[in-house]
Amino acid sequence: MTNTKELAEGTCPLVYQCRLPLSTRTVNHLADLLRRHLKAIRSRWRILPPGKIAVIVLAVLRHDQRLADMASGNNVSESTIRRWRDELITLLAAQAPRLDRALKKIAKQGGEVVLIDGTLIPTQRRTGRDNRRNYSGKHRRHGLHFLALTDEKSRRLTWISAARPGRTHDVTAARHDHILAHLRAAGLGALADLGFRGLDNDVCAPVIVTGFHASRTHKLTPGQKEANRVLAVGRAPVEHGFAHLKNWRTLTKLRTDPARATRLLRALLVLTNLEVNR
Repeated sequence: MTNTKELAEGTCPLVYQCRLPLSTRTVNHLADLLRRHLKAIRSRWRILPPGKIAVIVLAVLRHDQRLADMASGNNVSESTIRRWRDELITLLAAQAPRLDRALKKIAKQGGEVVLIDGTLIPTQRRTGRDNRRNYSGKHRRHGLHFLALTDEKSRRLTWISAARPGRTHDVTAARHDHILAHLRAAGLGALADLGFRGLDNDVCAPVIVTGFHASRTHKLTPGQKEANRVLAVGRAPVEHGFAHLKNWRTLTKLRTDPARATRLLRALLVLTNLEVNR
C-alpha cells in the first residue's frame, strides 16, 4: 500500500511566479515592522528573512492565496504561514488610528467636513442560529458591517469601525461608536447618505447632513433633487476609499470570526493608505 500524500516517483511540486501589484515602500514598511517586533520580543530568528515573510503575507492578503500553496512554494508548513499572517495583521492593526484622534487630525489640518458611510464585507454562510444576524436583508447576503470615514479631499479612509453583524443598520452602528458626540467634540460636520437619517435630530445646528428623502406622499422638488445630487458628488471620496480597500482580494469572502475581521480590516486600512499615499 502506498501513501497518497507522498509524491509519485519522478515528480516534483510546480512553482510559478506571480506579480504582486504593491510598492516596495509597503513591503519595506511591513518588513521593518516585523524586525522591530522580533527585537522587542527578543526572538533570535525566523526560518525566512523579514522581507521574504512580508512578501508572503502580502501575497496572501492581496491575492487571497491559499496558505497551503504558499507553504509548499516556500518550503514551510501551513501553520507557519498562518502564524506569520496573524502576527503581521496584529502589528498593522495596532497602527490604525482611533476615531477621536482621526477627527482631531482632520480638524487640525483645516478640515471642516468628513464623509461617513457603511459597507458590507461578504462572509461565508454558516449554519446555526447565531449566524442569522449576519444576514443583511438589504444586500441579501451574509456579511459583516463596517463604518468608515474620510475627509472631503482625499480618497483614502482615515478610520474604520469594529465589525458588526451584517443586519446592523448604519444609524445603530453610528450610535454605538458615538459618532455624533465625537464630531461635536472635534468641531466637524459630516456628509452621509439617507441610511443615516435620524442620527442627528438637531434642527437648529445639525452636524450630519443626509439630504432629502422622498415618499409616496411627498415628492422632491427640483431644488431638493439638485441638493441630493450635489451631496452625492461630495460623498464620492468615501466611495473611492472603500474601492481601494476592497482591492485586497482576501475581502472577497471572509472566512474568519468578527474579532479577527476587525483586526484584518484595520490592518488593510494601514496598508491601503501606504499605497494611496505613495
